[in-house]
Amino acid sequence: MIRLVAAWMLVNGLLLAPIWVSGALTDATSTPWLSAEAALIAGGMGLLPRKRWSRALAWVVAAGVVLLAAATLADQVFRESLGRPLNLSLDLYLLDAVYRLAVGNTGSLRTLLGIGAIVTLGGASVLALAWLLSPAPARAGNGLAAHDAAPVPRVAAGIVVGTLALALLGLGVQPIGRRVVAPASALLLEQATLFRATRAERVAFASDLETDPARFAGLPGLLEGLDGRNVVVAYLESYGVAALQDPQFAAVVRPLLESAAARLDSAGISVVTGALESPTLGGQSWYAHGTMLSGLWLENQLRYELLLASGRETLVDDFRRAGYRTATVMPAITTAWPEAVLLGYDDVYTSQSMAYAGPPLYWVTMPDQYTWSFVGDVLGRVTEPLFVETAMVSSHAPWTPVLPILDWDELGDGSAFERYRLEGYPPEELWWDVDALRENYGRSLAYSLDVAFRFAERFLDERTLLIVSGDHQAAPWVTGVEGSRVPVHVIARDAAVLEPFLEWGFRVGVLPDPERTAPRMDEFRGWFVQAFSAKSPARPAAP
Repeated sequence: MIRLVAAWMLVNGLLLAPIWVSGALTDATSTPWLSAEAALIAGGMGLLPRKRWSRALAWVVAAGVVLLAAATLADQVFRESLGRPLNLSLDLYLLDAVYRLAVGNTGSLRTLLGIGAIVTLGGASVLALAWLLSPAPARAGNGLAAHDAAPVPRVAAGIVVGTLALALLGLGVQPIGRRVVAPASALLLEQATLFRATRAERVAFASDLETDPARFAGLPGLLEGLDGRNVVVAYLESYGVAALQDPQFAAVVRPLLESAAARLDSAGISVVTGALESPTLGGQSWYAHGTMLSGLWLENQLRYELLLASGRETLVDDFRRAGYRTATVMPAITTAWPEAVLLGYDDVYTSQSMAYAGPPLYWVTMPDQYTWSFVGDVLGRVTEPLFVETAMVSSHAPWTPVLPILDWDELGDGSAFERYRLEGYPPEELWWDVDALRENYGRSLAYSLDVAFRFAERFLDERTLLIVSGDHQAAPWVTGVEGSRVPVHVIARDAAVLEPFLEWGFRVGVLPDPERTAPRMDEFRGWFVQAFSAKSPARPAAP
């Protein structure tokens, strides 16, 4: 009987622990106390006869409970960090990204030790739960077996009936309904729904891919409106409108933007700003990159991979058709990157080919200032018009350390950053202090924006158009914002080249219009190509 009650408590704790942890981190109210599945599992096992098959079943059930608890925890993490539920039919590939993020933040040894601890804890939970759920062996002699076994079915039945009665009562009495939940059933039902939706998504997106696959192949005067200017599209990691609207972030970011605008004006450089709606939130930046390039809404990995496999043309192909050389500079890519080949770039620069000899700064492979300097060198070497897509990562979590801006002539191979290797909060401390995390987030964005605008001052000439866009908002538990609208700054020495952006709804200065509905990122490619193609139809109106 004691084993049965202990099994019930352990299953209840395993299934509800992820919700308890999430509620503690987000100050959620009405924390649930009982899992209806825990009563059904423990009570049901207590009603089984003492047979070999029932002991084997206990092991299966124990492993299943632990796996469900792990999936529930992952689901809670996804909701808090990416603003969406876990989708097991799409998201298992992220295990590798999580591993690399952990290595970048805490090092290989701590990551491996953490994995070992998780595996050990999971294995111990399975062992303990299987033992508790297995029917106790009968005692021999004097009829003690029947005597000892008698209370177990009654207790098991009581657990099941009592919990189910509370659950039914909770349907009509809200306070009770919030305390008695069925997390495993909810997770399984949601995953079944997502699986069906994913299958339907595959069919629907395949239809999207077949629509106008070479959309601008025969467009007269393709991109002639750029007059051969270089075009650089740069994404700032985790830069969303929350940086301009949240009082804590805005107190740091807005003065920086105003100062940068004044310097650019003094240098004869013009800037206009708008906003776009990103398809992703809290991470998975490549969805935003792919959406801008393709003109297709890429809100999940399935859509992204189908795009790559389809061979459909993108903005990279549009620039190549217009006589441009194309390049991508991605300092966060540390392994083989076949996606770049599928997207068709002429030149691919990743962390291994950027000649950086300075220190990695936890997850961040190199500071933004070095990446911008590298982009400047690439622009300085070209003899033909160049399209560059790049992504800056200093404002990527864990937002530590926040560096000063060095003299550009001192950067060299990046060794000058060695003295900042261990500055700032260690990530494993910063993650547990949300106030410090928010402070560092705002400061890291200010650094990334400052470097971007200083790059414009130093490297931008009459022949280059610079587009600096956020990729997505940071995680909701950092910003408190669910949407993913991102600012977009367009910078040039020739103000005339910015006129199409003003017609699209951007405005002069470094702040987007807060009253204007932001177009989606998948609208950018079509609008941009038509707006800068000299003989195209009339420029489209703002959506």
